[in-house]
Amino acid sequence: MDMKRFSNGKKDVEEQKADLHGADLSGANLTGANLPRADLREANLHGANLLLADLTGANLSGANLTGANLPGANLSGANLLGANLEGADLSWANLHGANLGWVNLLKADLPRADLIGADLPRADLRGADLTGADLTGANLTEMNLSFARLFRANLEGATMPDGYIHD
Repeated sequence: MDMKRFSNGKKDVEEQKADLHGADLSGANLTGANLPRADLREANLHGANLLLADLTGANLSGANLTGANLPGANLSGANLLGANLEGADLSWANLHGANLGWVNLLKADLPRADLIGADLPRADLRGADLTGADLTGANLTEMNLSFARLFRANLEGATMPDGYIHD
């Protein structure tokens, strides 16, 4: 556990950052886990239950999250560069401003997900469900959206795979 001390003007406060780099958490029940800024690089979270987990600003680059259950999870500002989320359930998840470059989201469920300002260059979303997702201002350059469901998705200001900025 990496700890930093800082002063909030009245007393010292300890800020904890979990170091789970490369950990095997496959199938773990982490419902409601509080892991902001956690280091989960290259961790195995295959089939893990992260329902309503707080992973704000966490580093999940290269992590295996295939089949993971993340409904309502907070991944705002998280780094998921190159992570595998194939078949993961991210319905109602907060991915506001997350780095999802080179991510595998093949057949992932993202209905009503908040992807405002998310960076998804070269992500694979073939067959993903983005029904009602908010992709306002998201970077979708060079990504694969073949057979993805975008019914009622908000694409205002999103940079589309061909570089066109959606009205």
